[in-house]
Amino acid sequence: MSTTFIGMPTVPGTGNLFERAPFPQVAQHELGNVQLRTNLTKATTAIRTKRAARVAELGDWEDLRDSGAAAKDVVLARLPELLTQFEAAFTAAGGTVHWARDAQEANAIVRGLVEDSAPLNEDGRREVIKVKSMATQEIGLNEYLEDHDIDAYETDLAELIVQLGHDKPSHILVPAIHRNRHEIRQIFLRGMEDADPNLGTEPRELAEASRKHLRKKFLTTKVAISGANFGIAETGTLSVVESEGNGRMCVTLPETLITVMGIEKLLPTIDDLGVFMQLLPRSSTGERMNPYSSFWTGVTPGDGPRNVHVVLLDNGRTRALADQHGRQALRCIRCSACMNVCPVYERTGGHAYGSVYPGPIGAILTPLLTGTDAEENSTLPYASSLCGACFDACPVKIDIPQMLVRLRNEGNVVKESEHGRLPKTQLDVALTGASWLMSDGRRMALMEKGLPLAKLLSPKAGIRSLPGIAGAWTSSRTIPRPPRQSFRSWWSAEHREEAREERREARDRAQFRRFEARSGAEPAPEAGPAPRSENQHETKES
Repeated sequence: MSTTFIGMPTVPGTGNLFERAPFPQVAQHELGNVQLRTNLTKATTAIRTKRAARVAELGDWEDLRDSGAAAKDVVLARLPELLTQFEAAFTAAGGTVHWARDAQEANAIVRGLVEDSAPLNEDGRREVIKVKSMATQEIGLNEYLEDHDIDAYETDLAELIVQLGHDKPSHILVPAIHRNRHEIRQIFLRGMEDADPNLGTEPRELAEASRKHLRKKFLTTKVAISGANFGIAETGTLSVVESEGNGRMCVTLPETLITVMGIEKLLPTIDDLGVFMQLLPRSSTGERMNPYSSFWTGVTPGDGPRNVHVVLLDNGRTRALADQHGRQALRCIRCSACMNVCPVYERTGGHAYGSVYPGPIGAILTPLLTGTDAEENSTLPYASSLCGACFDACPVKIDIPQMLVRLRNEGNVVKESEHGRLPKTQLDVALTGASWLMSDGRRMALMEKGLPLAKLLSPKAGIRSLPGIAGAWTSSRTIPRPPRQSFRSWWSAEHREEAREERREARDRAQFRRFEARSGAEPAPEAGPAPRSENQHETKES
């Protein structure tokens, strides 16, 4: 067993966790892609509908969510203990545990294991097959291996589409969600040497083409790389749940199996799986259960891989764990339910987020892993309308809207510490002015007196074009024509007589008290309900 120090909050996450450009800039470009928006709307609507139907079947869904959140919080509270327990159990079962602080260490470990286990081909390169894995996407493993003469072949259908299309994943669960079947056909014809030129666009035909393309790789490749949905500390067991069966073949056929798993994926005992095996399939694919659920514990002679390794990946996770409020993001089970209900994601797609983790969860998880002081990810917490749909959909009750607001504030604190409190941009000026105006009722009332003039000067159809930063809003929205009066003005007008009467009564009471004080009389008691007499009580009782 290795000597391991758990908890290095100063080590930031690295790899595919950074925006290439500010979110608003990339999102503006993606909004112009009509085909992308059509594909996303169709796919997310279908998944949302299936999920709603499966969730409605369970009368205790909210109880399951509570249980899932509580179980993950226990894991985070006991993480050092559970990690060392998992290491001991995995090692006792014949496996080997490796620890990686960041993406560079994880990639180097995997490369060394592949070079030790995979034979050289005639072209001097090595081959591995892969199960869909967010952790390996996070660390940029495929790109790293390619630079070191190792070809990694994705076996998940959606990941294969992305790989053959020289594309990037845009969704945690369905990486090629931004592609339709006509685009997929073209990708297969260009990227598969053995593809039938008469290949159609029916899903069955496309799936069959991918099976034929991958079958030889399954049967001949000596090394497989996987991620893990869960790791069981008590037994050292790893698991992958999926819908296609490719994962089952990857974790059983090769001689060497290497798993890259984030340290937060642990559960204390096998019994804890019961809750998550109900939450995950319903939240991700809208199914009652996953068609393929694979579990393996170390090495079993004569059955499955003979060399089993697991790389336990930190890459900023202990940094997130050190954040008292942000650690709840580590509950995430990568179901993608938050993305499927997010209006911002549905319109911009996953590529706008830059990080391998898109959507609402990516907008909080990515800055937490890299640090809120990472300038590249400073705009991600603003990639949300704060509508709250993501919190309602999350199976482990991560309060994403609250975290987004908190990260926005932390980002502002960092900016103020570096540049001072003076506003630097049009947005800073606008928000500073709004804060000053709305913090005082008298200033608000004075501003509201200008509403009649604003209504008179505004087009009847609404305001469709504004200068400066406000133009970003009106480029895709129309601001309604201002009302004739504010709600406060309307309320005052509607209740003017009541207000006058209240002021008159208050003035009369004050004058009466002053008169009593001058005359030396004992002050009258405050008005209140008259006490009931004994006779009244008896009458009611009778």
